[in-house]
Amino acid sequence: MRTEEENRLVFRATHRGAGRRLIVTPENSPMRHLRYGRITLDETVQHVAFDTGACETGLICLSGSGAVRVRDQAHELSRYDAIYIPRGARVEVAARESADFIECAAPVEGDYPLQVVRLADVKGDESLHFSTGGPGSRRAVTILIGKNVKAGRLLAGFTRSEPGNWTSWPPHEHAEMLEEIYVFYDMPTPSFGVQFVFSDPTEPDFSGAVREGDAVLMPRGYHPNVAIPGYPINFVWIMAAHREVEYRQYGVVNIHPDFAGAASGLEASRR
Repeated sequence: MRTEEENRLVFRATHRGAGRRLIVTPENSPMRHLRYGRITLDETVQHVAFDTGACETGLICLSGSGAVRVRDQAHELSRYDAIYIPRGARVEVAARESADFIECAAPVEGDYPLQVVRLADVKGDESLHFSTGGPGSRRAVTILIGKNVKAGRLLAGFTRSEPGNWTSWPPHEHAEMLEEIYVFYDMPTPSFGVQFVFSDPTEPDFSGAVREGDAVLMPRGYHPNVAIPGYPINFVWIMAAHREVEYRQYGVVNIHPDFAGAASGLEASRR
């Protein structure tokens, strides 16, 4: 039987529904700063509006396309484009047909500028878009909101594995600096993967199958995962730094002692 803590580390099928849904917050999870939500627009809901309040906010377009209006300026986003929105902003999101956005947010004290991130620009930077891993752990990593964006806490991007491969391998953790959520996507039935979250591998905080739309929380612990044979495991990762600006660093990780000396696979991001 799964413990209450394990249940709090997984939110199932978060892609289902229409409109804007706030799914993970510090009030309903172990997250200290990080919020995760979903904005799904279709023929039933074509427009949503909200205020960022005390939080900086990132939106990542997973499918379709839509217009994000901030402070009376509209920005068209297509698949894998992203936008960083400062605190204290009014946001409107609209789609003529359909669009699916990941929303991530965290409270900040600083004021940072709005920035639109185009996938085409990210792909041109080898420290933001790269393939990594060895046999059995090959994956492509794309950093959308990283060192290319001035921000306080948020980091975000996505990882796509080769079929049947591991990612986040060798097992790493960064709990002193960052908390993280994986949101699995583009994994239609019968595809699934297996996710682990553990400090002690003999007593994992979470271990279980993950499918389309599932979100797994990593407030602490090592967090490798693996795809089933013949299918990839794909996920958007969102992170929030515990110390604003100072701890907002991608690729600074601790490798599990059993694999000490192994490369993290994230070295390219530090260039």
